Amino acid sequence: MSGLTRAVIANGAGGPEVLAIVERELPAPGVGEMMVRVQAAGINRPDVMQRQGNYPPPPGASDVLGLELAGVVETIGPAVARFKAGDRVMALVHSGAYAERAIVQEASALPIPDAMSFVEAGAFPETYFTVWSNVFERAGLKRGETLLIHGGTSGIGTTALKLAKAFGATVIVTAGSAEKCQACLDLGADGAIDYRREDFVARSKELTEGRGPDVILDMVGGSYIQRNLEAIAADGRIAQIAFQQGSKAELDLLPLLMKRVTMAGSTLRARPLEMKARLAATLEANVLPLLTQSAVRPLIDSTFAFDKVADAHARLDGGSHTGKIVLVMEDRA
Repeated sequence: MSGLTRAVIANGAGGPEVLAIVERELPAPGVGEMMVRVQAAGINRPDVMQRQGNYPPPPGASDVLGLELAGVVETIGPAVARFKAGDRVMALVHSGAYAERAIVQEASALPIPDAMSFVEAGAFPETYFTVWSNVFERAGLKRGETLLIHGGTSGIGTTALKLAKAFGATVIVTAGSAEKCQACLDLGADGAIDYRREDFVARSKELTEGRGPDVILDMVGGSYIQRNLEAIAADGRIAQIAFQQGSKAELDLLPLLMKRVTMAGSTLRARPLEMKARLAATLEANVLPLLTQSAVRPLIDSTFAFDKVADAHARLDGGSHTGKIVLVMEDRA
């Protein structure tokens, strides 16, 4: 297929106003790749960081924004065996999701269950891949344990909440207002801490009869790094996935030794395709069967038409959202 596709890039670093819709040549799918007509694309914090100039795409990646999408396969390249033209797919991509058409690697794509809309599917890959990799694999959350999630109403937070509850964990969240705390409780959280009014270290211990949470999922960093060590239970695990408050902190690491704490950090975007393919297969086996239940599917905060991508980013920047913000192709999702 030849022709042009509209796509979103950032003209320099800055606020939502630097986002621009441009026309790009359609590349032909290579070995193991598919051309997908995009129906919906999730808006994620790394997209904002890239727009701000703080998260450059990895080598070889396009400057077109977007890490996850859902759509319909249009054409397939050599060695694509699982999917065919007309199939509904959702996929994790290293760039290029904010476009009318995008190249997708078959290995990191998943079939969209019949129960899911394109909007829900467009909000699935980035957060579910991230949460499964960090909470369930690296931090080893088990049934009956307690998970503390910082930023409970974010896309990552609501995903972690839903999955942890589905697999039998107790969930405590932090959030920035009474309304956001209530939203998390309504989603099934067992406890919610308003970090603006309460000390999450003391409160999380109160909610766990003095033990502290077994696993902490943190994207804040900064002063939270030390406080997580104070809050965590003995033999606890901390999964660090971002540093919104900064990556530097003055630390007393004695709790790390005395409590036998494991701290793990990772990012997903630059990981090799083989790892993402394994993760996709694990999600297909363990999570996709649960998506017949609305309680496990992505929580959608709002949708924005493709031409309103700057408004979608402004919504994420504002911090008042609960769940995922999704970009949709007009008249398609």
